[in-house]
Amino acid sequence: MKKSVSASLNGLSESATLAINRRSAELVRQGREILRYGLGQSPFPVPDVVVDELKARAFEKDYLPVDGLYELRKGVAQYFHQQWQIESSAESIMIAPGSKELIFILQLVYSGDILIPTPAWVSYAPQAQIVGRHVSFLETKEENRFLLQASELEQCCRAEPGMPRLLILNYPSNPTGQTYSSEELRALAEVAEKYEIIVLADEIYGETNFLGNHDTLARYYPGGTIVSSGLSKWCGAGGWRLGAFNFPEGLLWLRKAMCVVASETYTSTSAPIQWAAIKAFERGDEMTDYLASSRRILRLLSQYICDQFASSEIRFFEPQGAFYIFPSFENYRERLSKKGIHGSKDLMERLLMETGIAALPGVVFGRAAEELTARFSFVPFDGKLAQEQLAGCSSDEEALSKLLKSCPNITKFPELLLDWLEH
Repeated sequence: MKKSVSASLNGLSESATLAINRRSAELVRQGREILRYGLGQSPFPVPDVVVDELKARAFEKDYLPVDGLYELRKGVAQYFHQQWQIESSAESIMIAPGSKELIFILQLVYSGDILIPTPAWVSYAPQAQIVGRHVSFLETKEENRFLLQASELEQCCRAEPGMPRLLILNYPSNPTGQTYSSEELRALAEVAEKYEIIVLADEIYGETNFLGNHDTLARYYPGGTIVSSGLSKWCGAGGWRLGAFNFPEGLLWLRKAMCVVASETYTSTSAPIQWAAIKAFERGDEMTDYLASSRRILRLLSQYICDQFASSEIRFFEPQGAFYIFPSFENYRERLSKKGIHGSKDLMERLLMETGIAALPGVVFGRAAEELTARFSFVPFDGKLAQEQLAGCSSDEEALSKLLKSCPNITKFPELLLDWLEH
């Protein structure tokens, strides 16, 4: 039988995050001790109140509406309105098996240029390539904490002001852990509105903002912003596969087109999962406590890693949310060059094989191949145990002391990395 694969897949391979997870598992099976800082999966358990609801709804077996269960869409709309002051209704919401699927379908149905600031999540650009969309990469600067500046967006759009464009803006960021201030969002909104850019505000990590004060671009550009969320990052339910989009009234035509595609592909999202998700988006006391505990743990552990890095020549910005840090090793270039390391891919390969630290090179996030950056996902710890350890700790000092005893991989990581860099 003749082999034939679509030309749109040329040059594509397995998602980098999934590939590093698979490779790490293979090395563990071979007897290697691997610190798995590659895959960005929440370490925390799904809250009991949500799990209990899933158990109670296990009997649900019917196909649900393609855009999602009405009761869930209504609950998600209330969540967006209460949490982020976004105008929303059940008719504004679309539910799918993961926000990743929603992002893919959006790029499929929207005919326009895709703007992606780098560093960016590893799947945005491959999805655009699969569906045949042109991507304009906006390379951000380290001096700006790798955040897109309004002036950079203006410069991109000025030459062809009438071109249809979709900007994908992710914050808190995967891979940097950085987020935008209200002033920065307002400035970006002014440019987006000026050029009538549609913005996908990928806020899947919004609830992981360490201070709990996440802001959304939709407040400043309500007519042109689609907001993305889901259960994977702030509810610990990545494997449940449930994502949600909120559309403004003027973009409901995109929602309609996406529903058409969904009806011919995945049909609908798992019924028991949708019923259980209502509990997560209700944000009762248990969910509120769960999020406060998760944020505190992530803040303290990231702070610990940054404190260790501070004694070295590593360049970094303290994360403000999510569970990633994106350091630069440019100050070690001369020493690394003597080891035959000239780019981020070489750097991460040697680090893995010589120390057991598995992480992702900056190049897979859209950075230049020679740039010495990398993403470390500081999640290889028992989230449930960490939450239990934190209970009753009034001071951050006491909490961190207990966390470090129960999260040994967090202490090993900077120690191994710094020792390897210096020798």
